[in-house]
Amino acid sequence: MSKKKKGFKHWVGKTHLVLGLTSGLIVLLLGITGCIFVFNQEITNALREDAIYVKEVTSTPIPVSQLWKQAQAQIGDSLTITNVTVYNDPKQSVVFHCYKFGGDNLFYYDNIDQYISVYTNQYTGKVLKVYDEELDFFVFIKALHWSLLMKDSVGQVITGWSTFIFVIMLISGIILWWPKNKAARKQRLWFQWKDTTKWRRKNYDLHNIFGFYIATVAIIIAFTGMVWAFRWFYATVYIVASGSITPPEQLASKSVIAKTDKDAAYDLAFVQVMKRHAEADSFSSGKPADSLAPIDIYVGQNPGTYWQSHQAQYDQYTGKFIAERLHTDKNFGEQLLTANYDIHVGAILGLPGKILAFIASFISAMLPVTGFLIWRGRVKKSVKVAAK
Repeated sequence: MSKKKKGFKHWVGKTHLVLGLTSGLIVLLLGITGCIFVFNQEITNALREDAIYVKEVTSTPIPVSQLWKQAQAQIGDSLTITNVTVYNDPKQSVVFHCYKFGGDNLFYYDNIDQYISVYTNQYTGKVLKVYDEELDFFVFIKALHWSLLMKDSVGQVITGWSTFIFVIMLISGIILWWPKNKAARKQRLWFQWKDTTKWRRKNYDLHNIFGFYIATVAIIIAFTGMVWAFRWFYATVYIVASGSITPPEQLASKSVIAKTDKDAAYDLAFVQVMKRHAEADSFSSGKPADSLAPIDIYVGQNPGTYWQSHQAQYDQYTGKFIAERLHTDKNFGEQLLTANYDIHVGAILGLPGKILAFIASFISAMLPVTGFLIWRGRVKKSVKVAAK
């Protein structure tokens, strides 16, 4: 008697199994760390409330350049402030950052020289709190999620390809789940457990039904993760979304060298940009890179998100406005890539989006576990049958 020919779904199932066993542990890790990280901003803000908000608001904040000097003096010469974030909310303190990342060591933490946040009262100049972000729990979770605590050239290759495999598994899983007729489809759309339903059947339903419902969201999260992992994927997203292979236009303004008070110019730039974008949430800037560079100020429009932002440039010697690139000036490819982080963590839809991302990440972490139990149960069953 001739053997029955194995169909398309058989080979899809084999592929699903092999890829699952190959990438399961990494997908489990990415799902768990993704769950934990989704609400990092809310938790961090709650824990740092005393540093984030000042107790008393006066009418005139200290100029940014003076605050910078006062904060630098209080933290000492061992740390170097690299940039500042000023908020529109008069109750929110000014945050200075000391960030220096260098080296090509295998592990992420071996490449950090400085990663410090300095919260400062903009009315008194007093440093409210200094946080070593290198020791922060969510920085650890992010680094683990991002590149398995390794440098990007190693860790992101592993996480990136594991994510790519996970996308194939989601698609192949839907193919395997897809019923042949309406009657079978009805049975697979929700749980129909009875008191007599065995745990293996329940595990099978958890894997298939939850996997089906979160597949679309999980694929979006996976794609946004791959944007960071692969240059070719980043470029592909830009080209498809913008409809062009031409790189986005960048501001290339220059300051005019002059003998002036550069601190006064820096302060004037902040005053002007805050008036120009009075509706914005935050304003971030470092110091000009060289004698010709302008003062670059990045304007964040919405609290807790990064997708809608502007770039403004001012002369470092006079503080006069030079040029600006608004969010609306960007093509759709740029806008989509700028929104990548907020899409990845669900923040682009606010709290409901974050809850959705949390659920999708949790179920994504669950799928390798339930899938492994399904495979293990079938192996045991095959061994028992062979032994008879």
